[in-house]
Amino acid sequence: MPDFARIRARAAKRKGGEAELSSLLGPVPDNAAVADITDDRILSTMAERVFAAGFVWRVIEQKWPGFEEAFLHFEPKRLLFQPDDFWHDLTADKRIVRNPQKIKSVRDNAAFVERVSKEHGGFGKFLANWPAGDQVGLMAYLGKHGSRLGGNTGQYLLRWLGWDAFVISGDLAAALRDAGLDIAESPTSKKDLDKIQVQINTWAAETGLPRRHISRILAMSIGENNSPQSLREYMGDD
Repeated sequence: MPDFARIRARAAKRKGGEAELSSLLGPVPDNAAVADITDDRILSTMAERVFAAGFVWRVIEQKWPGFEEAFLHFEPKRLLFQPDDFWHDLTADKRIVRNPQKIKSVRDNAAFVERVSKEHGGFGKFLANWPAGDQVGLMAYLGKHGSRLGGNTGQYLLRWLGWDAFVISGDLAAALRDAGLDIAESPTSKKDLDKIQVQINTWAAETGLPRRHISRILAMSIGENNSPQSLREYMGDD
């Protein structure tokens, strides 16, 4: 595999220089700080990522105050106390995106958050204590025990919460393949995911960079060369 410095230099050249590239990497994540996130904010972020999947993110963001009201500010205990009629009525509530399957996922994930929180003293503490070098294992856990939290949704959930997460986008996979990693164009098998984890862990150890930054550098080193401004708008860093 090539030295990561070469990949970073290519990304910097595409974005207009090292200073511009650095400005696109976002804040340094702090897994320990995730322990302080309350269960209601965890569930809110879960729901936001679930509803945003396959939808225009900006629309979901603009409607989110209505989601907060409709879902009782995502307090797990309060939601789990609600009768079936409450959930049925949400399918006609104009404050939210009325997708029955995604609405049901909020109910299921409220139970998931509550269960894990009881076991670990808070869902945030559970995430903070998960080994930073085993994101693939955490993704598998979220996908198995949560509702609609598999694939990219789980990865974006971790990133939105401030956990040090890479996101396996098409560009990231293409950059890894270009660097010589033997994975599929759309890597989803455990074998491929483990290869990605090992390689990103290796570069993290060599460079001292967060996995989130390595992920973004890889994605910006190849594929369509989007402008820095368009990337800031897409990532919500504008």
